[in-house]
Amino acid sequence: HKMAAAGAEAAAAAAVAEEEKKRLPEGDPESGADSEEDEGDSDSSGDGEDEEKENEAEIQRLEEQLSINAFDYNCHLDLIKLLRQEGELVKLRRARQKMSELFPLTEEIWLDWLKDEIKMASESSEREKVYELFERAVKDYICPEIWLEYAQYSIGGIGQEGGIEKVRSIFERALTAVGLHVTKGTALWEAYREFENAILETAQPAPGSVPSPEQQQMLCSQLEKIDTLFRRQLGIPLLDMEASYAEYEEWSEDPIPETIIKNYKKALQQLEKCKPYEEALLGAETPKLAEYQAYIDFEMKAGDPARIQLIYERALAENCLVPDLWARYNQYLDRQLKVKELVLSAHDRAVRNCPWTVGLWIRYLLAMERHKVDHSVISETFEKALNAGFIQATDYVEIWQAYLDYLRRRVDFTQDSSKELEELRSAFARAVEYLKQEVEERFSESGDPSCTIMQNWARVEARLCNNMQKARELWDNIMTKGNAKYANMWLEYYNLERAHGDTQHCRKALHRAVQCTSDYPEHVCEVLLTLERIEGTLEDWDAAVQKTETRLARVNEQRAKAAEKEAALAKQEEEKAEQRKQARAEKKASKKAKKTRIGDKRKADEEEDEWGQEEEAEQPSKRHKGDGDGLHLEEDMEVETGLFGRSGPDKPDHPKEKASTSRKDMPKVLHDSSKDSVTVFVSNLAYTMADPEEKLKEHFESCGEVAEIRPVFSNRGTFRGYCYVEFKEEKAALQALSLDRKVVEGRPMFVSPCVDKNKNPDFKVFRYSTTLEKHKLFISGLPFSCTKEELEEVCKAHGNVKDIRLVTNRAGKPKGLAYVEYENEAQASQAVLKMDGLTVKDHVIKVAISNPPLRKLPDRAETSRASQFAVPRQIYGARGKGRTQLSMMPRALQRQSNPGVKAENGMVQNSPATSSKPPEDPKKMSNADFAKMLLQK
Repeated sequence: HKMAAAGAEAAAAAAVAEEEKKRLPEGDPESGADSEEDEGDSDSSGDGEDEEKENEAEIQRLEEQLSINAFDYNCHLDLIKLLRQEGELVKLRRARQKMSELFPLTEEIWLDWLKDEIKMASESSEREKVYELFERAVKDYICPEIWLEYAQYSIGGIGQEGGIEKVRSIFERALTAVGLHVTKGTALWEAYREFENAILETAQPAPGSVPSPEQQQMLCSQLEKIDTLFRRQLGIPLLDMEASYAEYEEWSEDPIPETIIKNYKKALQQLEKCKPYEEALLGAETPKLAEYQAYIDFEMKAGDPARIQLIYERALAENCLVPDLWARYNQYLDRQLKVKELVLSAHDRAVRNCPWTVGLWIRYLLAMERHKVDHSVISETFEKALNAGFIQATDYVEIWQAYLDYLRRRVDFTQDSSKELEELRSAFARAVEYLKQEVEERFSESGDPSCTIMQNWARVEARLCNNMQKARELWDNIMTKGNAKYANMWLEYYNLERAHGDTQHCRKALHRAVQCTSDYPEHVCEVLLTLERIEGTLEDWDAAVQKTETRLARVNEQRAKAAEKEAALAKQEEEKAEQRKQARAEKKASKKAKKTRIGDKRKADEEEDEWGQEEEAEQPSKRHKGDGDGLHLEEDMEVETGLFGRSGPDKPDHPKEKASTSRKDMPKVLHDSSKDSVTVFVSNLAYTMADPEEKLKEHFESCGEVAEIRPVFSNRGTFRGYCYVEFKEEKAALQALSLDRKVVEGRPMFVSPCVDKNKNPDFKVFRYSTTLEKHKLFISGLPFSCTKEELEEVCKAHGNVKDIRLVTNRAGKPKGLAYVEYENEAQASQAVLKMDGLTVKDHVIKVAISNPPLRKLPDRAETSRASQFAVPRQIYGARGKGRTQLSMMPRALQRQSNPGVKAENGMVQNSPATSSKPPEDPKKMSNADFAKMLLQK
């Protein structure tokens, strides 16, 4: 072995020296950098000094920033980069050390650190420190490159005692970790074989000499090691397996055994199954989460634990900030492998990568308890979780509850008193105080409005400690925190008293509940009567009946008053609305009276058609209605209203009227509802758009072949700002929806599916999420002049910005609000901490995690007394009421129509609140009759 070690060291010396040359940093004397520097003049020297001063100032700034917020990941990276550039090796080592204590380091950071340390390690003691650094590096992520670097570095120490065995041990660990890696595992196998071949060369006897029995035995042993490596490798599906098999055939003097060939062919078949997933990974863009998930599902079906573990590790190396992926991996390890070191290591790495995710901390605590980790370690981990910076108040409630559950399971309740029980009670008290002080101060809420932690504490005292007095004190505290008005809280306490207390306290609790409950008093009254019916005396029954009747009478009286008040307010609103409408009608009538004109027969007929008072008939008019079944007039949605539905008589000599003559000649826009799937509705367009068909065709042609564009025009021939775009194929219509809010002539164009809301009244178009999005920020208080590029410049300093959306009104004007989407939750959390309260163009902005309030949907089944008096309201779409979405029914006719009847355009007509006569069918009148009636008023 000593001979082999000496020979192997000599054989590896050249490779090690070559590797050391590659590791020389730029600017070292060996690289010839000094000679190049000598050629520089004094100006370049001066520039270098200025740059050095700037770097020193930046280093100082970064160090101060990290002293304020040690969890600023990007700040750590910038500091390490600058220190390495300046050659500050001591500070560089300290900066890397601090970062590695807080975060797992990526493969690139570890390799840079290791190479720098290897260059400075000359003595054996320094080499041991490098070995320790390698051990830390391989624990963060499964990286083939780090393992290969580790094995190659260990070859340089084979001259020491046990050096060869140490190299073999590292190679074996590397093969266990990444030897199954389909694309990168081959490099490790080949490096291991080359190492063994180098030892074989040193064990060969000198030419012409006869090997001794010891030498012969060593040769046979070494050949067996190499043969075994070949056999192991050929049984694993790896890229370039054919080349390895050909090399084995050339190396082996004996025929390859049938079992090896069989295993090799089986591995080849498995490789063919893996290739599509590997190719998908090669062709995909980072982070490749969907491709990795498909690969994981494939390996899960195959069921090989080693391969499942490896593909999870590969996925996590590129998606280390995805909490759900860590959760699935840890769940698999907890339920399937159950290896303590492996399970705990994965959980530890999960919370270091995603410390803001409370679910990962809870699983970590459970895993440590499951594997019987020391109590002090679990408590220390819990304290780390409290300092992890969760983004919701409820997260702190969950982590406290998980820790309290753990402490409760440690207690032996057969004993009256124990150290564990006192620790549990102390933890309950601390949890209540922590939520009240720390959490409420940060989030303006405790996260536990129902006091679930105190409820659990009361249950433990009552059921496990037989201490009902303490449980009653806790419940009394719970009720004083605003919970006394809820029936379910009183019934929860009543059930606890029923199970572990006495009838007297049950009766007392229910009497208080009857008095205090405001949401469901009938329920607690019923429970009280049931109690007295089963266990009470006649006096108890009478007292309960009197108490409940008095309470319910008071409740009913309060409800009646509230209903009357609501009805009165609704009636007032109705009267005010009616007065406003009447005033508007009188104002319009007075204006139109000045422009009264006598319409000819064609005009009157056209007007009658427009109001829908007479049956449709063919007219010699230029505008006419369609007569196909199943078709509806989309133009009925929005038209101008007035005395005659128009603003004045035609003026042939007016240039605008001449220009719009062609539009007036066009028939009304018809839409076949059977083509809704291939049609989109486009709105919020500029009224001044000269040629809507051509203009919109330029934008929608990229989505697919356009069959027809149908803009809608008013009676005067002016464009109304919306149209219908019909495509040849349905997929083109779906693609067109992506153009929603695209700016066209200075206004955001709204593109939505073409849906008849009369048939689908619940249909809403809202493209943005209304739930909590932890990777997205909501920013308010921005200056209106702030552009998307300027905001991106501010935000990208805290992470990779995927998208920015500036909120605008219908006219495209900014509202000072924005949504910023980051790649992951970690970057978003950092941005909140850094940007909240920041000044942008003299405006102090507010930054928070995006969590829009729930969108309130109208209740279409209103049956309350107040709704009988309320003015029926229009149920609008997701974008609200359009500026020109007016009723087509004259107001005079509205006051005679039947309430509850819907107009053709989908607007509910006002119901007369004071009319006592039954509605009569309106008499058909001409347009002139309408004018006369309104003028009389």
